Amino acid sequence: MSFNTVQDMARSMRTQEKGYYASERSAPPPEPPPYHDAIGRRGSRWSPRNWARRTVILAVIGAIIVLIAIIVGAVEGVRANRYPDYIRLNYRLEDTYSGTDFFSNFEYFNQTDPAGGFAIYIPEANAQYTNLTYASSSSATLKVDTAYTNTVGGRNSVRVSSKKQYNSGLFIFDVIHSPYGCGTWPALWLVDETNWPAMGEIDIMEMVNTATTGNQMTLHTSKGCTMGVKRKETGKVLQKDCWNVTNSNAGCGVQGPPATYGEEFNNNGGGVYAMELRTEGIRIWFFPRSSLPADISSNSSAPDPSTWGTALADFPKTDCDIGHHFGNLSIIANIDLCGPWAGSANVFNQQDNCPGDCKNFVATNNTAFETAYWEFASFKVFSSV
Repeated sequence: MSFNTVQDMARSMRTQEKGYYASERSAPPPEPPPYHDAIGRRGSRWSPRNWARRTVILAVIGAIIVLIAIIVGAVEGVRANRYPDYIRLNYRLEDTYSGTDFFSNFEYFNQTDPAGGFAIYIPEANAQYTNLTYASSSSATLKVDTAYTNTVGGRNSVRVSSKKQYNSGLFIFDVIHSPYGCGTWPALWLVDETNWPAMGEIDIMEMVNTATTGNQMTLHTSKGCTMGVKRKETGKVLQKDCWNVTNSNAGCGVQGPPATYGEEFNNNGGGVYAMELRTEGIRIWFFPRSSLPADISSNSSAPDPSTWGTALADFPKTDCDIGHHFGNLSIIANIDLCGPWAGSANVFNQQDNCPGDCKNFVATNNTAFETAYWEFASFKVFSSV
């Protein structure tokens, strides 16, 4: 054995004593596997196949909740945007109330005031004798008594109801003067007097006392007529439930600006209210005397509401079956006194700054009612053809 061979054997034995062979010591360490290979071997946390059963259940529940929320949101979005199609209707003139025989088309109500007011409604003969109603070729007037200085049990006034009833139509009321003054509660409205509230009530013009805040247009119905829906109107919404037992029978009202009633309205020469009653809903427009549509100012026999723009008040059928809640309606004009609205202290004294007690004021202040009168140029009713 050569000397070199002995040296090599000695180096080999020293290497084995350190726990490795020379060939292993000189080899580089193995490289770690690529990242995606490592993930593949232990399983991605984003892969459902690698989720625990509890995680899978929670994920499914979460997905269902999200899906339900999307469906509910879509349904509510569709529901919130429901609105009837007020397609154009062709109208023809059916009735005209005007001229010297204006009041011959009405019955005079002479019973105890059903609204609990302080008015004494007198019969036709008495009203004509005392000039509380009279008509000329150009207008008809309905007034409150201004003669008696100290009345007992109420002050004389008038309430008239049309002899004809209506289920639908386009109603055009040309009003020259609206009543106002402390203690007054006037209204121009439609109702079935023998079946209220089942057949509904539509208040075209109504205000109390000094009437400075604008006209109120209101529906009163039996249960099941609400207006918390999409509407197209320029007036201010007051209440949304029309059912007479809610909000102390406030009804679902819409208020117009100050010039739509009272002293300002009168100073402007009055104006025209138009009300359309149809299956799709009830809409009310107001036009100042200076801005009448051509098909109203020209006394057209076929007015077209589709050209009049946005209504002042809109009561769509969306959550109110118009045909079910309204029908057999008479046109009524009256001037009540005091009562639960005009006579309440928070309205009579605080809101309208009227003095003392309403009934005492009405009984003892005859001259306070000089402005308490309706003056109508005409009423016209059109039916669809």
